[in-house]
Amino acid sequence: MSKPPVDYKAKITALDAAGLLDLWKKVEARKTPGWAKGKAFEHLVLRAFELEGADVTWPYAVKLEGHVVEQIDGMVRVDGLRFLAESKDLDPKKNGDLNVEPIAKLRNQLLRRPAGVIGCVFSSSGFTAPAKTLAQYMLPQAILLWHGAEIGMLLKKQGGFSEALERKHHWLARDGMPDYNILTDMAA
Repeated sequence: MSKPPVDYKAKITALDAAGLLDLWKKVEARKTPGWAKGKAFEHLVLRAFELEGADVTWPYAVKLEGHVVEQIDGMVRVDGLRFLAESKDLDPKKNGDLNVEPIAKLRNQLLRRPAGVIGCVFSSSGFTAPAKTLAQYMLPQAILLWHGAEIGMLLKKQGGFSEALERKHHWLARDGMPDYNILTDMAA
């Protein structure tokens, strides 16, 4: 007899800000028992926004004529912005930083959405130099890159994800900078 599927949404919504910080430490240590690979990080990011009052759509599949054509890690609506989330939890010791492929995947998903929808790629580690460079030239220019160090800092502060989203989006609109680093102006 097979086990029933794990209800990750129920697991993550039981956590408050302190619980998310504890889970983040487990993600960093690569020890997240009870979570399938990458699921703890994927849900942690969404829950962080939800705790700040954002409207969250949990991971879902998009079907076309009975076939799954997209796996979306989540969608968030906060302060008039809507974004599709793509979360990648790579072990930096084994895999290094995130390369361009998840960014390109998200770009293709955004091409099927209205112009106002942006994308956020959350990496538990960071991004390769080529990924950061290529992200500047992808159309639509609507993808924000989030590094693990930024996520960790916000979790330690127990908030600020919505403010960070607004700042990252501002610099994307102003300077075409998808990789604005919030550590310098939000660390205090």
